[in-house]
Formats: sequence, C-alpha cells, structure tokens
Amino acid sequence: MATVQVSEAEKVYILHGIRDDLRVDGRGCEDYRHMEIETDVVSNTDGSAKVTLGHTAVLVGIKAEIGKPRPMVPNEGYLEFFVDCSANATPEFEGRGGEELGTELSNTLYRVFNNKHSLDLRSLCISPGEHCWVLYVDVLLLQCDGNLYDAMSVAIKAALFNTKIPRVNISSDDEGGKEIELSDDPFDCMRLDVENVPCIVTLCKVGHRHVVDATLQEKACSVASLLISVTHKGAVTCARKVGGGSLDPESVFEMTEAGKRVGKALHAPLMALLRQEESLGMKRHKVGFLG
Repeated sequence: MATVQVSEAEKVYILHGIRDDLRVDGRGCEDYRHMEIETDVVSNTDGSAKVTLGHTAVLVGIKAEIGKPRPMVPNEGYLEFFVDCSANATPEFEGRGGEELGTELSNTLYRVFNNKHSLDLRSLCISPGEHCWVLYVDVLLLQCDGNLYDAMSVAIKAALFNTKIPRVNISSDDEGGKEIELSDDPFDCMRLDVENVPCIVTLCKVGHRHVVDATLQEKACSVASLLISVTHKGAVTCARKVGGGSLDPESVFEMTEAGKRVGKALHAPLMALLRQEESLGMKRHKVGFLG
C-alpha cells in the first residue's frame, strides 16, 4: 500500500484536529472527499466505470464470458477479480510490490462481492451444470491517495450497474445437443440487479477516534483500520481488520456502527446518480478515463 512520511509535528497536528472533529482538509470524521463517477468509459467491455475519490482514481472494466459452473453450485455463475496496480500511481507499485498488493486486493474483493448475498448469481446461470456467465472484473488503480477499497467498491458497483449481458437462446440440434445463440441486438440484453451489492467503508483508528476516507497522511498516523462492507439496508456482509496495530472491542463496535451509518447513507445518492446518468443516454458528456 502506498505510504508517505509524516513528521512528529504533523502527526500531532493531525491527531489534535481529528480529536476535535476537524481534519486537515476541513472534513468531519465521517465525511468523504469529493467523488466523481462516470460509467461506460471503456468501449470494448460489457460494463465499465471510473471513480475519482480525492486524488485516488480507479478504473473498472467487466467482461462477460460463457463458462462452466462450479461443481458445488451448478446453478450459479460467478465473478473473477483481477487488480492491476499501475506503477504510475505510486513508485511502490513497481515489481513485486504491486503484484502482492493486487493479489491482496483481489482476494478481499472476492470475499465481498462473489456471494449470493451481494449479487443474484442464479441469474448468471444459462444451463444448470453446463453453462453460465462468468464476469471477469478487471480493476486498474490509476492514482493512489489513500482509501483504495472504498473507491474500488463504488467503481465495481457502478460497473455492474452499467453491465449489459447479451440475451441467450438455447435450442436443440438434430443430434439432441444444445446450441447456444447470443442475441445480436445491443438492446436485447440482461441487466444485473445491484441493489444489494455492498460498498466497502474503511475506518482508520487515529488516536482515540476513527475517520472515514483517510488520506495517506492520516493513514500514516493510524494504528489499524477496519474494512466493513455494507448493503443499502445497513447490513454488514464482511469485515476485515488491516494494519499492524490492535483494536479493542469497544473501538471495533464503535467503528462498525459508524461504518453501517456511513455505508447506508452512501448507497441512496450513488444509485440515484447512476440512474440519472443512464437516463441522459447519448446526451451525457463523456470525459473518459484519460480525462
């Protein structure tokens, strides 16, 4: 993970500000930085989105391909995650550092999103035990200024909302085998229900308080962080502690409650923004991932 060096004087300044619910950039402890979301930014994918959170930028592309269901769940499709940490985001992502972080991020995303509570995986099944849709989710970290997990989760939810899967027709051939035909009509497609797809809220323990959407400077003052994936109803689907420090039970409870509040409040405006952008159709102004 990208890090910065912070002097003792800077640490004291940051700690005292957070103690009084006033962070360096003027936010409260449970406030996010300015967030920008754009969908349908990569033309050769079935769904894509770019999210900018402060100076953290994440690009997500989703490709749907026909595969074979897993033996344990023959009537469900599944998701595969790959995270690419661009060396342009920070020099620490060069070589093995970027690969190890990418694997760690991919494993966490798999735990959060690839389950029946987050997405209706049964809707991805074409023919039980034989064919299903596999969604390959590619995440590219373009810039890193802290809080990667939250930015990635919002980008993945936006990309899943934007994903259009071709309609499938199954017919039998003369020998009794099954033939799969995909619709050529771009408007004859299946959309995913992303209402229950969770968003990750990362809370960093700084001093005796915790903050949401920590910058790299605040992260340097933090002893440990708690990742919480929260649905639109405020239900926690996954929790994970990261960092070398420890969290006492009271802190974990307070951070969990704060994460549920923040996560629940994040979903409604996010879904409203995605629906508003889609309603504009061809009229909307495209910036693109190089903008």
